[in-house]
Amino acid sequence: MYDEKVVLCGANAYEQKYYLNPDFDRLPEQIQNELKIMCVLYTEDVGGILTLVFEEDGELCFEVTSEEFDPMFDEIGSRLKIKELQRTKRELLEGLQMYYRIFFLGEDIPELDE
Repeated sequence: MYDEKVVLCGANAYEQKYYLNPDFDRLPEQIQNELKIMCVLYTEDVGGILTLVFEEDGELCFEVTSEEFDPMFDEIGSRLKIKELQRTKRELLEGLQMYYRIFFLGEDIPELDE
């Protein structure tokens, strides 16, 4: 069904906009809100454009871009903020990966250890 990268959501500091891919409208509202807050706060802190993208294998990745010669974009802060988000939002990000792999890639539900 999906053979390429799929954008989950993103925020743009230059246009002050947030985007959620309509394919993910079925995510619970709480998850949608948490994604929006996470992305918007990121761009408010460091600038640029943050996009959360599912790779072909289902891995959720942070992609960051900025306008050329943007003096307001904090490249070092960006890396640190992403590491912090990966640590503090680990459960959310892993859950989104599982959701994508099951509902979009059609993988079987992994066995839960009892």
